Amino acid sequence: MKCPFCGYTESKVVDSRPTDDSERIRRRRECLRCQKRFTTYEVVETVPIIVIKKNGMQEPFDREKLLRGVLRACEKRPVPVEKLEKLVTDIETELQNSMQREVTSETIGELALAALREVDEVAYVRFASVYRRFKDIDSFLEELEKLRDSHEN
Repeated sequence: MKCPFCGYTESKVVDSRPTDDSERIRRRRECLRCQKRFTTYEVVETVPIIVIKKNGMQEPFDREKLLRGVLRACEKRPVPVEKLEKLVTDIETELQNSMQREVTSETIGELALAALREVDEVAYVRFASVYRRFKDIDSFLEELEKLRDSHEN
């Protein structure tokens, strides 16, 4: 950290504490050359994830939209809301950790399907029917066969 008084680049942290809103860290520093003290603030840098939709349009990732989708798939199913919130948080964390700032809606849909498959198979099929746009009963049966085959293996 560069001293605002003498420009020296070496300093030591004298005190460190979160700000009142807990969004930043306030640090009191002392320059190792001129011994003057100054304050810096440390902020977590977040880069938004951009979702590229099937039609090519782009929009920011919206965890609430994903949560609404999995909630709808789990309607009248014995799945606690907390479990679904964790599922969405896990997907969001995976996207943030991937270091890719643009992700396709297909990628998000596949992550949600994989997670729902572990949580509730009926919710999985419901979500798949909307996400994969099942057109007829054969589409449902094909997905159910895949699910049945995975149980047998």
